[in-house]
Amino acid sequence: MKHTEFARILNSLVGRREPFAVATVVRTEGSSLGKPGFKVIISKEGETVYGSLGGVCPESAIVNTAQGTMKTGQPKTVKVFLESVEKAVEGTVVSQSEDEIHVETNCGGTMDVYVEPYLPQQRLILVGQGGKDDVEDALVKMGKTLDFEVIVVDHSPVLGEEPDELIKELDYDLSRFKFSESDSVIVLTKGARDVEVLGALSRFKLRFIGLLASRQRVKDDLEELSIITDIVATKYGKELPHKDVKQPASLRTPGKD
Repeated sequence: MKHTEFARILNSLVGRREPFAVATVVRTEGSSLGKPGFKVIISKEGETVYGSLGGVCPESAIVNTAQGTMKTGQPKTVKVFLESVEKAVEGTVVSQSEDEIHVETNCGGTMDVYVEPYLPQQRLILVGQGGKDDVEDALVKMGKTLDFEVIVVDHSPVLGEEPDELIKELDYDLSRFKFSESDSVIVLTKGARDVEVLGALSRFKLRFIGLLASRQRVKDDLEELSIITDIVATKYGKELPHKDVKQPASLRTPGKD
């Protein structure tokens, strides 16, 4: 394996904010095509993006483990038994351990494989309306304290602490932003662009969408969003992506606007 190519693939996945896992052979016993240091990169879809563990059989067997670590965020070490068909079937049936994998191959040895997930840093994205906003300022500080990458979309914010990224373009089109499934977004548009922003966000699969508003405004915004969706869907004869999206979670304040 060329280390430069391995590093290039890693950097590419990180740059695209894609989850992946690296499985590395750390120990072998007996006969095994895989040797300590052999490694593969496995994508979130379960594809071997690069590398080798010594053969297709052990590589395909490690996929479920890799995808499991990407869900939990926790690394783990598994023992891969390279056995005959009969022993592999018997081992699979008898073994109660999730840390043991029995593979149908005649090598006869074992491999200890360390599987480590790499997940993109969680991002907190705040969509503001300009001017001084104590909540926006507090959320920037809180997000950074909790190790979020904080991004503020606001044309003229007044902040006590700088976010990791500030998008100051007036009337920024959120459909241009490259969202990922682990992103959390809080809408602080104070009624001015609530429906527009929520409609844009509902087209993406996000971890969380929050709206800071009174109970009445939350209700009005969601009703207006539903009406707009129905009108557009009827006009163009098809459902829009956000038709089936659950209502966004809301952060509510008492009183009326």
